[in-house]
Amino acid sequence: MKKTVFFLAYFFCIALLSAQKPVTKETILEKVQETDPYLRETRGYLHEHPEVSGKEFETARFIQAEIERLGLPVTKVPGTGFYAILDTHRPGKTIGLRADIDALPITENPFNLNQKKRRISQNEGVSHACGHDGHVAILLGAIRILNDLQARLTGKIIFIFEEGEETNSGINAMVEALRPLKIDAIYGNHLRSSLNTGEIYIQEGAIMAGTGTIAFDVVGRGGHASRPDLSINPVFAAANVLTGISIAWNNQRDVTKTLTLGISQIQGGEIYNVIPNSVFIGGTIRFFDLSEGEKGFSILRKVSESIAQAHGCSVEFHDKMGIAMGPVVNDTTLARFARNAVKELYPDKVLSGEQYIWYAAETFARYSELAPTLFTFTGIGNDSLGSGAEHHNDRFDLDEDALSYALGAMVQFAVKFLNL
Repeated sequence: MKKTVFFLAYFFCIALLSAQKPVTKETILEKVQETDPYLRETRGYLHEHPEVSGKEFETARFIQAEIERLGLPVTKVPGTGFYAILDTHRPGKTIGLRADIDALPITENPFNLNQKKRRISQNEGVSHACGHDGHVAILLGAIRILNDLQARLTGKIIFIFEEGEETNSGINAMVEALRPLKIDAIYGNHLRSSLNTGEIYIQEGAIMAGTGTIAFDVVGRGGHASRPDLSINPVFAAANVLTGISIAWNNQRDVTKTLTLGISQIQGGEIYNVIPNSVFIGGTIRFFDLSEGEKGFSILRKVSESIAQAHGCSVEFHDKMGIAMGPVVNDTTLARFARNAVKELYPDKVLSGEQYIWYAAETFARYSELAPTLFTFTGIGNDSLGSGAEHHNDRFDLDEDALSYALGAMVQFAVKFLNL
């Protein structure tokens, strides 16, 4: 009996000392190095088995099995998204670490910009042409490391696996599922081809654009092309609408604020001798200031309606016309904290500055509804490897050496923030 009590007391003291022992940068770098083969293997598997937004069924099962091997509970949300919680059972902060799990409906080119790719999609017509396979591998690697270190941490970590980032199909359900958990900070990362391998961009403020959808019909009255006077031709009206919008865009918006106009569709008519009833105009706008984005749509609506009316036409705006997603805005305090923390690991790799701001949009913007957020970029571009192709491109590829840098940054942030 005395021996049992002695051993219990001994192991309790060891556990207590372990919990009090700080996690050093040397510890994190060593664990990242040990995890590197797992990162590459996991990313490779996911790359070869991609699934499009909202249909990530096998992807979700694979990830959940990896998590459950570590004994962590998984909570599913409506759709294919889910989260897992690591509870240290010691009071402290709660943080979220997030990855997106979907691929794109793009047939993969077996060659990148320089050579044949090491990993190629086995699912025809679908590929990870944006790096989400790497994001999942990084977060799974972080779970393994943080689970190993949990005796030396406090608080809780929520590992977030989001469905359908490319189509916004999973963000609403995920935000609502996480809302009751009272999270103190949420961290995410994105691999980026325009940065060199291992470069880590950490910047306060807006670092990815908000986006809005342009979608409306210019409606006239169709008829035979031989008697245009008996019709109300929406084709000419639509052409003038586009001209009017472009002129107003240059003269009515604030030139000190970025607001891009990307008209990508004008569709009307099916045959050369029939005037159509309507013409569809579609596209997107991008912005870093929400009020400026809203002003852009005000210009679009006012100009298109006025010009269409001058031609005897009307305008019908689609339900999706308007702001779709706000910009990704990094919390200033978190960004400065993370920049200093990550520099301890990789002093020559951390970048900042507005020149690296990205015009793409991201559903990560929505997590700021729940807590202060931080989104970082890690470079995957390597000219000799050929991994510099633009995202959403069939030649897109990533340098797997970058995965360890992204993993180290994520783990370092989590450890430092929890143990503040």
